[in-house]
Amino acid sequence: MDFFDRFKIWVLAVSLVVNCGCGYYLPGSYPHKYSVGDTLSVKVNSLTSIDTEIPYSYYSLPFCQPLEGVKDSAENLGELLMGDRIENSPYQFKMYTNESEIFSCRTDPLTADSFKLLKERIDEIYQVNLILDNLPAIRYTKKEEFFLRWTGYPVGIKVQETYYVFNHLKFTVLVHKYEETNVARVMGTGDAAEMIPTIGNDGSDVQGYMVVGFEVVPCSVMHNADSVKNLKMYEKYPSSIKCDPTTVSMAIKEGQPIVFTYEVAFEESDIKWPSRWDAYLKMEGSKVHWFSILNSLMVITFLAGIVLVIFLRTVRRDLTRYEELDKEAQAQMNEELSGWKLVVGDVFRTPSNPALLCIMVGDGVQILGMAVVTILFAALGFMSPASRGTLITGMLFFYMILGVVAGYVAVRLWRTIGSGDHKGWVSVAWKAACFFPGIAFLILTVLNFLLWGSHSTGAIPFSLFVILLLLWFCISVPLTLFGGYLGAKAPQIEYPVRTNQIPREIPPQKYPSWLLVLGAGTLPFGTLFIELFFIMSSLWMGRVYYVFGFLFVVLILLVVVCAEVSLVLTYMHLCVEDWKWWWKSFFASGSVAIYIFLYSVNYLVFDLKSLSGPVSATLYLGYSLFMVTAIMLTTGTVGFLSSFWFVHYLFSSVKLD
Repeated sequence: MDFFDRFKIWVLAVSLVVNCGCGYYLPGSYPHKYSVGDTLSVKVNSLTSIDTEIPYSYYSLPFCQPLEGVKDSAENLGELLMGDRIENSPYQFKMYTNESEIFSCRTDPLTADSFKLLKERIDEIYQVNLILDNLPAIRYTKKEEFFLRWTGYPVGIKVQETYYVFNHLKFTVLVHKYEETNVARVMGTGDAAEMIPTIGNDGSDVQGYMVVGFEVVPCSVMHNADSVKNLKMYEKYPSSIKCDPTTVSMAIKEGQPIVFTYEVAFEESDIKWPSRWDAYLKMEGSKVHWFSILNSLMVITFLAGIVLVIFLRTVRRDLTRYEELDKEAQAQMNEELSGWKLVVGDVFRTPSNPALLCIMVGDGVQILGMAVVTILFAALGFMSPASRGTLITGMLFFYMILGVVAGYVAVRLWRTIGSGDHKGWVSVAWKAACFFPGIAFLILTVLNFLLWGSHSTGAIPFSLFVILLLLWFCISVPLTLFGGYLGAKAPQIEYPVRTNQIPREIPPQKYPSWLLVLGAGTLPFGTLFIELFFIMSSLWMGRVYYVFGFLFVVLILLVVVCAEVSLVLTYMHLCVEDWKWWWKSFFASGSVAIYIFLYSVNYLVFDLKSLSGPVSATLYLGYSLFMVTAIMLTTGTVGFLSSFWFVHYLFSSVKLD
């Protein structure tokens, strides 16, 4: 019966992972009911480009401004860190009311600076990002027989040395009839659903609609600037406007104004509220994700076989109680297997820079815990893309809370290496609280100066810098010190064997041991590189990444591979009487960061060919360096802890003099 219970739990877990991998998500907010004629306000986000990766404010270009002035929308910490600047716009609709030839504004004549800036933004393929009811504007283009889906629309286009601006927008708003969120209607169908009344109806029988789609078609239309001198915003343009996206006619010229207009049409759709994000989150290449997981499982199986052989050999030698170890013939025959027994008096000798090792392991546990919890919550749908910035905000929150774990692990490991000595635990906990955040703060500050110099919205405001410092020193540091206090009170891990006073000489090796350590990172990289392509495309190509179920599975597989690789290499080093395994076990799996950084450089050269300017390339490499530092600490920690457990188990399970 126990077997069948476990089997059912396993099947349920696999089903959950498959569903999560297919892009399951929660809508992120409650449906908003609009009556016919209600005002719908469009918002604008930062201008973005995959050519520069530097976002700019929408109103940095000569676009129409709303009558009530530009106002920032409510933003969270994650939005600010991602460079999003959501503001109001002059585009307004009336629910289920089709309108055409709506005059927006006539700009001032283009100055030399604004004309030059507009041409630069068109050359750099900047996109305008509009938002309606929390849905980004989506644009469809046809290429051969396929429809391509894009978010936003380009500022303009260059045709034969002439620059054209898209000054007329054709909006299509998809709506669905509002449905009461009655439990019976959500959970069931049929007669039973109709028999249970909706509570608190209060005469809400007025026809209402929900926004379930927002599409835009940009057009370049030649307007007569003189004919709209006396027109006010939202009045009707004096002549008919034909929006043809295949032709352009509004060329920009210095000293001439630009006239902006728009039209809107409403269409009733079968798309329901919970499915309205499906157009953005359609998972492409699911077979590739499964291939990635299958590839990782093959690597894990191969390494697991090696680990199993190691343990079987160890158990077999333990059963013989090493009675024949002193015999010369047996020692020669089993030289490879008996080498690790010769370092029994040195295997737990204090490594070089023990405090740094403890600090890096503590920070690695903190980052790994943050990654697991954040990806798990995202896979279960609690960090919806509809709630912008929640992923980054959640990562910051979990990282700060897990400072307790970082302090505990760092200080307890410090006491274990120091044979229970309490001295210096405050220093270790303090350094653990400042090591990785300090590196991150240094990298982000340098990159921020570059963004400030470019007047980009991606630059972190000074006020946000102050907030981040307060979060660091008022929440993260105290929690890490508290964790260090708990680690100082906890008993240290006792070594199963004593350490000799005089260190044993390590025999000369045929190949440098660090060469093997650096080469070991190829196996964890092999489990990760396919999924890494999708993550990089999401970060730098403006695509939405939401297959967190697959990412969670890949993360678990990566942890298993890192543990196995480090364990095998540690055993190999001990077999050749190399007892300096501490740092080597850390970098055996941590060296995967080197290959990820090289892959990032390869991605920059071959996939981001259009990335223009040294500032953009520096930003890309800076963020990549920040990412691989976190990965190095995480994977290195997994490798070290698995090797520490293995060495402790190995020497405590046998009886040696």
